[in-house]
Amino acid sequence: MKKIILTLIYCLSIWGVSAQNESFNGLDVHMGNLFRLSDAKTRSICPENFTGEKGKGGMAQVSDRGKRNIANAAYAARDLGEGWKVNPYIIINSKETITIAEMEGPGAIQHIWMTPTGNWRFSIIRIYWDDEKEPSVECPVGDFFCMGWGVYAPLSSLAVCVNPGSAFNCYWTMPFRKKCKITIENMDEEKSMNLYYQVDYTLTDVPEDAAYFHAQWRRTNPNHTSDYTIVDNIKGKGHFVGTYLAWGVNNNGWWGEGEIKFFMDGDKKFPTICGTGTEDYFCGSYNFDRGGQYKEFCTPYAGLHQVIRPDGTYKSQQRFGLYRWHITDPIRFEKDLKVTIQDLGWRAGGRYLPQKSDIASVAFWYQTEPHNKFPKMVSWEELEVN
Repeated sequence: MKKIILTLIYCLSIWGVSAQNESFNGLDVHMGNLFRLSDAKTRSICPENFTGEKGKGGMAQVSDRGKRNIANAAYAARDLGEGWKVNPYIIINSKETITIAEMEGPGAIQHIWMTPTGNWRFSIIRIYWDDEKEPSVECPVGDFFCMGWGVYAPLSSLAVCVNPGSAFNCYWTMPFRKKCKITIENMDEEKSMNLYYQVDYTLTDVPEDAAYFHAQWRRTNPNHTSDYTIVDNIKGKGHFVGTYLAWGVNNNGWWGEGEIKFFMDGDKKFPTICGTGTEDYFCGSYNFDRGGQYKEFCTPYAGLHQVIRPDGTYKSQQRFGLYRWHITDPIRFEKDLKVTIQDLGWRAGGRYLPQKSDIASVAFWYQTEPHNKFPKMVSWEELEVN
């Protein structure tokens, strides 16, 4: 028995040394392993280095002024010249789509920062993995960063941060094996937009079991069904990691009695996961109410970060922004997934009220490729907040 125990201790010690000596690919960084060295290569794409190449940043020439998206700040830098913030942003014209980043893998996006001008609903971000023809991410920029109403609200969470004045940040890890391409479309019929942005990524080995990041936007205004569909027709193996809702209420009173439902792996009429209420799913309770008022809150995993209150004139509807990240509790599926939430409030006599709310949503998930084609992106008229 003693010999068996000594052998086991020896094996465990060898395994521990081996695990410590295993090469670190630079992904899944956290406070517990931040000290570890890695051969991963850090790169960054922005208007001052469109390709992310080593030693190629800040090379725009003042003399390039007038060229398309080159030296856009040349006038401000005219007395200083090369290297002095000559091209910190790009201009995207009305009804134009521009590729803002393209990179060869293997690697992973680790952070995206941007601050767009114009109508945030009219700017569409799309991300394509490994030369795919259909995007895995397709979403208005504002909604992707939890600002679907086009009005700034501070947000501090693990996955998304929105900071003064309108600084959008996301920290979703987005691995790719061959290639990544990110585009921005300006759907505005009249106005161009300026875009400051930075895509921070690493070039490194990607684990075999790494799935691809996806995000899909939807909206119904007004909603005419009892269950609003956040996402459906997901096919493949993966896990659901987050929900953002921009919820506009068209009636008086509390609006969030609806239950969220996750239909997975062949579920038909009844889901495997059924919540108990909208505020419960977003990790609040009792109408988000303290002292007769909605109380905004931001936490690492969930929040009611935005409450737009009636002003008594034109912008009279109550509007809310909510997020829920399944970072420690991802919803895993083997074959398929559909997610819905009921549009439900109260009416007289203590009865439920099927509502007709203005609901927009973003579903965030990881899955194996290929993915099913997303519904066609709607026109700017259907995107508009009104």
